[in-house]
Amino acid sequence: MVKHWITAMRLRTLPLAAAGILAGSAGLKPEIFSSSIFLLALLTALALQIFSNLANDYGDFQNGADGKDRVGPARMVQSGNISAQQMKRGLYVSGAIAFALGILLLNEVFVVKKNWLGFGIYLGVGISAIWAAFRYTAGKNPYGYKGLGDLFVFLFFGVVSVLSMSYFLSGKIGVIAILNTIIVGMLSMAVLHLNNLRDHVSDAKAGKHTLVVKLGFEKGKKLHFVWLAAAFLAAVIEVFITPSHYAFYLLPFTILVVHAKKVYSCTNPQLLDSELKKVALSTFAIALLLLIFLPNV
Repeated sequence: MVKHWITAMRLRTLPLAAAGILAGSAGLKPEIFSSSIFLLALLTALALQIFSNLANDYGDFQNGADGKDRVGPARMVQSGNISAQQMKRGLYVSGAIAFALGILLLNEVFVVKKNWLGFGIYLGVGISAIWAAFRYTAGKNPYGYKGLGDLFVFLFFGVVSVLSMSYFLSGKIGVIAILNTIIVGMLSMAVLHLNNLRDHVSDAKAGKHTLVVKLGFEKGKKLHFVWLAAAFLAAVIEVFITPSHYAFYLLPFTILVVHAKKVYSCTNPQLLDSELKKVALSTFAIALLLLIFLPNV
């Protein structure tokens, strides 16, 4: 049973959740860095990602998207390894853990400074993140079935994750944080888009109208290149607007160039499953290298 829950948590997606926290901490002066805020933010992001993965497993089963012709890793509810009722209980537990970690984070950032306005605003942001993680595929009228998943991924993996982390540590949002938001947000969208390219046939049958289903496979591949190119452009701009430094965070983009060529020539969506890990790990590597090599501003 434990191995089924580990499978449902989809641990391979966790580096992508961590990327926003790393990128949001990049380019800041060491004296304003807080290890406690960083650790709590990282744990909160990972807990939210696990909750989202469990909700996705439950929601796609609930709405019929996990049919026999689905490509990719087996889903635990659809396969019968975890019952729908057990998964609901798992959602309650994982959601409570994510919420508790978020409260601890907000206490560290706002309550100790008696910034109740900031606490209230970010409490609302946190509740919205939990809602968005659940309603992507679960509940009635999930937004992921209307082609809005890409937008929400950019919003929460990019804007909320990166900009919030920068604000938590420095009290401000600068140009570097905005560019890092574009990098991580666009690459996170690319991961979801690649997933939707892989699953577009089964998604169409289940009435899951992702952007790929709406555009078609060939146009969907072209849009995937737009997300990758936007992330690369933001990273290149960052090289020119910061003081002289080693721009090693550009190196993982070489992997993404090879990846883009494979997507371009792909005619069998099933072959795209192995590409998901490349984009997710490349995003994590870029964020980590940004944290290490961006000059402090």
